[in-house]
Amino acid sequence: MKLKFLGAAKTVTGSNFLLTGESTSLMVDFGMFQGKPEEVGLNTVKPSIDFNKLSAVLLTHAHLDHCGRLPLLAHYGFNGPIFMTEATKALVELVLHDAAKIAKEAEAKSILYTDEDVEVILKQVLLVEYDKSFDVGDFGIIFVDAGHILGSASVIVKERSTGKRVVFSGDLGNTPEPLLSPTHFVNKANIAVVESTYGDETHGPRKEAEDLTKIIKKAEITKGTVLIPSFSIERAQELLYLFDQLKKEGRMDVKTPVFLDSPMAIKATEVFRDFPQLYSKDLQRQTKNDDPFDFPGLIICDTIEKSKQVKNYDGVKVIVAGSGMMSGGRIIHHAINYLGDPNTQLVIVGYQAEGTLGREILDGKNSVNIWGNWINIKAEISEIKTMSAHADQGQVISWLKKIEGLEEIALVHGEELPRLVLREKIHLELQDVKVVLPVVNQEIDLNL
Repeated sequence: MKLKFLGAAKTVTGSNFLLTGESTSLMVDFGMFQGKPEEVGLNTVKPSIDFNKLSAVLLTHAHLDHCGRLPLLAHYGFNGPIFMTEATKALVELVLHDAAKIAKEAEAKSILYTDEDVEVILKQVLLVEYDKSFDVGDFGIIFVDAGHILGSASVIVKERSTGKRVVFSGDLGNTPEPLLSPTHFVNKANIAVVESTYGDETHGPRKEAEDLTKIIKKAEITKGTVLIPSFSIERAQELLYLFDQLKKEGRMDVKTPVFLDSPMAIKATEVFRDFPQLYSKDLQRQTKNDDPFDFPGLIICDTIEKSKQVKNYDGVKVIVAGSGMMSGGRIIHHAINYLGDPNTQLVIVGYQAEGTLGREILDGKNSVNIWGNWINIKAEISEIKTMSAHADQGQVISWLKKIEGLEEIALVHGEELPRLVLREKIHLELQDVKVVLPVVNQEIDLNL
């Protein structure tokens, strides 16, 4: 077997790996590069593989940096199966159509694919269930629940002739978390391709409800705005769940309006309602008597007109809008309107990639250029790291320690510092395991 790293190697985004056996080749993920312009430019570069010989594609989950280039497969000559879970397919349909829509609205040169291309690829999707093995050529494959977002999976690939196993972590969840069942461990593998997004950090105890309570109480006193850039999948639903809890418990005024201003988040919430079997046990119990994603004061901005009207609401308000890294979407309009107001609190609740507006603000810039407008930032900036959907250093180490027979680990999906720190920690905790830090287009022979 050989493993080639075609993305998310020395970068966080652009997930793309190629595993080849004697007569079978599998692609794991085909995600979009995001953030730095030089990385975004890689989206238009055809990976150096023969797509006509590709046996199948395995998709770990529906985030854009893992699925965002799938519609290009048809252009590259691939017409084989694309395996994913049912919940992932439901979300992928939203994500890819949204990406095509955004590209169409932007400059023509940025269009990677159209809605028609998305429909072609969706017809090639085959659904898989967690923990049920299936075969593709030389390989046996199992998807296990990664606990990251709805339908997310880690993928175990076993070469039948040698018995050698490779596991691709995908993105591992920040377990335990309120919405989903826990991340499942992998019992046996020889090689692990593992995310390292927070390889140099520990999230700390989960106290996002307490953090949000303080932020909202302050806004209710000052009549200010709480502005939350949010990823449409998982994070938006978790925020709705938290506001529902805070209002039920009296920690947030029941009249305080919460604007959900993200068409894709609105649609993704409907998808969440379709898969209660994937919820955590506590959430499954709650949904028998209550909708955890709805509450008094929730205002759904499902049109541009409603979004534009938000600024006309005087007094305290919470705005949850996409995109999560402030790299586009309706959050940009609200940033222009509110970042210059000292009564605004900008709350970062997810990872901010290098080169994004969210990262610039989080790194402490006093003014930012948004669409040619220089905005002096007077808003209070805060970050709730425990809301990350990614495992931290300790959680990644714990996941790795459960794997029997582990010989080699490749750290992906991380900037260089987190990868280096995590490598040293792994050397301390798993002393006999080789750790590699691959770069794009590097190939390793797994039989050595």
